[in-house]
Amino acid sequence: MGASFERTVGARSFRAIVSGRSFWRWAARLWEASPKLPSLVPFAGALLLPVSPAVASSGEPVNPWVAAAYLVAGVLFILALRGLSSPESSRRGNRFGMVGMLIAVVTTLVTHSIASLPEIGVAILIGGGIGFITARKIAMTDMPQLVAGFHSLVGLAAVLVGIAAYLNPGAFGILDATGEILTVSRIELGLGVAIGAITFSGSVIAFLKLNGNMSGAPIMLPLRHVINLGVLAGIIGLTAYFAIAPTVGTGAIFWTIVGLSFLIGFLLIIPIGGADMPVVVSMLNSYSGWAAAAMGFTLGNTAMIITGALVGSSGAILSYIMCRAMNRSFISVIAGGFGAESGPSDGAAKIDRPWKRGSAEDAAYMMKQAENVIIIPGYGMAVAQAQHAVREMADLLKEEGVNVKYAIHPVAGRMPGHMNVLLAEANVPYDEVFELEDINSEFAQADVAFIIGANDVVNPAAKTDKGSPIYGMPVFDVEKAKTIFFVKRSMGGVGYAGVDNEVFYMDQTMMLLSDAKKMCEEIVKAL
Repeated sequence: MGASFERTVGARSFRAIVSGRSFWRWAARLWEASPKLPSLVPFAGALLLPVSPAVASSGEPVNPWVAAAYLVAGVLFILALRGLSSPESSRRGNRFGMVGMLIAVVTTLVTHSIASLPEIGVAILIGGGIGFITARKIAMTDMPQLVAGFHSLVGLAAVLVGIAAYLNPGAFGILDATGEILTVSRIELGLGVAIGAITFSGSVIAFLKLNGNMSGAPIMLPLRHVINLGVLAGIIGLTAYFAIAPTVGTGAIFWTIVGLSFLIGFLLIIPIGGADMPVVVSMLNSYSGWAAAAMGFTLGNTAMIITGALVGSSGAILSYIMCRAMNRSFISVIAGGFGAESGPSDGAAKIDRPWKRGSAEDAAYMMKQAENVIIIPGYGMAVAQAQHAVREMADLLKEEGVNVKYAIHPVAGRMPGHMNVLLAEANVPYDEVFELEDINSEFAQADVAFIIGANDVVNPAAKTDKGSPIYGMPVFDVEKAKTIFFVKRSMGGVGYAGVDNEVFYMDQTMMLLSDAKKMCEEIVKAL
């Protein structure tokens, strides 16, 4: 990625990751709504401190210097989020976050009491080495499934910590004078392993769908809502009983909670289609934060509590915003009920219908003569790694006096902000990138809509076909543009949601059937 990526993404990474302007416009309005609100953020973090255990896992009082170090780390985490609210301050925010995490990790290592430093060092080297190699080799197109995979590991870590605490509560300092596990610790254990198990199994399914090992279409299970509600009720009921029952004889209850939680994670994510996967990734991120926070209480680690709460709450806010952008119910996300109630009503590509084929020369000529061009990138651009060629094409058009804008859908790609990050990597000016709500009205005045690798986010079926799995999701009104160029590998495929696209067959549409990067490079040569 080089220095250009660091320069661009480093200043805009978090804003890009949360799908650009919409989140921060909302956050800014909330922030400016009252002079008291800025103080509420550190205050909310401070509220977590008194409820964390006042003793270490060994039962000894917490060293005031340790408490101060965790407090400083928590403040730095909060400042990091505050700094990431703007491109101008995001690099400073990233530094705050890195310093805060360094303080938290060093403090934890210094105050450890269970494992030896060599053991911890070996674990860090193994995990850090795997992470470093993975980060170096992972392709940008595989980033969504990587994120889902990492979320699964966070959830599994929470489950393992909970199991270790249950099997050896004395080592964690969670026993009362009678040798029973503290009631509050039982609640923490039950919630921690439940959320962690749901995060793990749900992330595994998300990984399989994103990686192509499972179908991206919704997999509808019979009576799924009844089953899900029954399993969730069972988890809640068993957790409540686990909290009040004597420690002796609760082993079966504890392991049942773990098993049901793993099961519900699978059941919640399997019915969700590919078009909704970015919301799934965001929601699982939130779950992983809450799981970490719950285990922070068990471990008596204030920094873990604060960090988990920040991750959980920010992920939940992002998920809510994305649900609004997709016209989905936030409650249905949690219940795993969003997506289609039935399979795609029109899943097969209608390759026998008449359509027009265009060429790179056609696209170059039409866009050079245009006054306004709107580029709509999608996952196909990411697969082809065409973002640099797209930016070069746009630069040449701007030299010809063409007004070029990029239209980013909240769920374009396979994770929140996927397209934003790719465009940032290619040094696309941020003031040329617009969200759906900001640019959708401009398609009626656009001379050319250039769709590269997108499908579901420009599909009119979301507005017209009630049986479609994407029905109700806001999409770009590309059909209003005077001319449409649709870059696609072939006419034989459909979108990730498995739905054919009427835009292919419109009179003003020219299909540019080729690899996205190759087609853009040919257009650049023609310009």
